[in-house]
Amino acid sequence: MPRRAPVLALLLATALAACGGAPAGRIGPDGLPLPTVYQITPADAQEIPYRMLDGVNTLRAAAGAAPLTLDSQLTAAAATHAQDMQRQNRPWHFGSDGSSPLDRLRRVGYPGGLVGEAISETFETELETLAAWMEEPSTRSVILDRTATRMGLAWSQESNGKIWWDMVLGN
Repeated sequence: MPRRAPVLALLLATALAACGGAPAGRIGPDGLPLPTVYQITPADAQEIPYRMLDGVNTLRAAAGAAPLTLDSQLTAAAATHAQDMQRQNRPWHFGSDGSSPLDRLRRVGYPGGLVGEAISETFETELETLAAWMEEPSTRSVILDRTATRMGLAWSQESNGKIWWDMVLGN
């Protein structure tokens, strides 16, 4: 019986810890966490490109592809398009002026080639968006393309929290 005392104490402590639960208002009636709006703060804005780059490079490493580096010209092209998608209220690869991703790279003076572009209209974080892109064969192939060497990332967020993401890969 004395050998069971530590096991019973551990089980009791675990049960009591589980009773603490989440803060009130965070769990819905179905027992699942309530959704929260991901508002990008200025501090987040400084970190997001690096979190996305780390996530992309981790996925690329697992697939045997070389890592990417951030590129300011690709980011500028992505920023223009993220804002334009928001104004148009639709996620698509063409600008309101009919511009293509390649046109936008030329406008910012990017000297390399376009590998591809991944876009999204969502309320999700950058890493949740990356996970969704990886589930789609067309965007997964862009992210894992072995010819890509550089990445640009930008977003435009509405006051309701909706985020228009644009990631451009080049070489």
